[in-house]
Amino acid sequence: MRRAPEPLVTSSFEASATDPRDRLDKLVVCLLEKSGTAASRAAVQRWIEHGRVLVDGKPARASMAVAAGARIDVTPEPPEPTRAEPDASIPLAVVYEDAHLVVIDKPAGLVVHPAKGHASGTLVNALLGRGGFERAGADPLDPAGHLRPGIVHRLDKDTSGLLVVAKDAETREALKARFAKHDIEREYVAVVVGEAKEATFESLHGRHPTDRLRFTTHVQEGKRAVTRVHVLERLGPATLVACRLETGRTHQIRVHLAERGKTPILGDALYGKTPRDPGLRTLAASLGRQALHARVLGFEHPATGNRLHFESPIPADMARVIEALRKR
Repeated sequence: MRRAPEPLVTSSFEASATDPRDRLDKLVVCLLEKSGTAASRAAVQRWIEHGRVLVDGKPARASMAVAAGARIDVTPEPPEPTRAEPDASIPLAVVYEDAHLVVIDKPAGLVVHPAKGHASGTLVNALLGRGGFERAGADPLDPAGHLRPGIVHRLDKDTSGLLVVAKDAETREALKARFAKHDIEREYVAVVVGEAKEATFESLHGRHPTDRLRFTTHVQEGKRAVTRVHVLERLGPATLVACRLETGRTHQIRVHLAERGKTPILGDALYGKTPRDPGLRTLAASLGRQALHARVLGFEHPATGNRLHFESPIPADMARVIEALRKR
């Protein structure tokens, strides 16, 4: 059932000499932030395009420079409802579900939400097909929120394991706040190439300057990223490790293990290299993905306050690789 739209209130501001006035969209984001209201620049640009931002009573362009003392009237509009289509044919392993959220054990190969190259066949399409999922739960701060309602964190397509999805806006915002405060328990297991060591990797994390598909720790500016690595088992030319996340940056574990640990994840085509060991090459080819699994997920339930803790066993494809390495 869709919720009634929240009333849209016009806010009025006066641009000061110290505000970023070189672009209207930047100015509006700043003015809203100072008033305690967060909005993405993409959302503000949409409002401007739709005539919902006035400068001295007149519509303007997002790129317009604004004079000090100008009056800015902002009338937000609700986020777009999701354009993702329900698809009940996609199987899901539901670990836990209630009226507020659902925890999924995602298989490798399943994309989390629609994006370029994956318009359908995703986790979001599957959730919408189950019923009881809040279709109007698009995040107003997410430029593509209409394509990923309820999604508060992600797993790469070829990473398996536990993922929590919100069913309503209140739960979504509460879970986002917990992730932002790093108050979510997350542990991954990985098979890495080489002899891994116990370590805590702390670095800056940002997009690679020349390869837009990759992220890297070799940046001058970026977000703080912390991964704690614990050795579980020596497997000859490989190591089974557990990785605890203190932060959750895109590809964080993959980047830290490859760049800082010098032990890339087996089968990671983006951050790793073809193993020199012929047996490892064969195992990586048979696996067909990076050997990374989100094994533990724990958090305080936003509505009940109860502590929830979930564990997912290592999936069969990774287990076969581990057993083959043990036999060596």
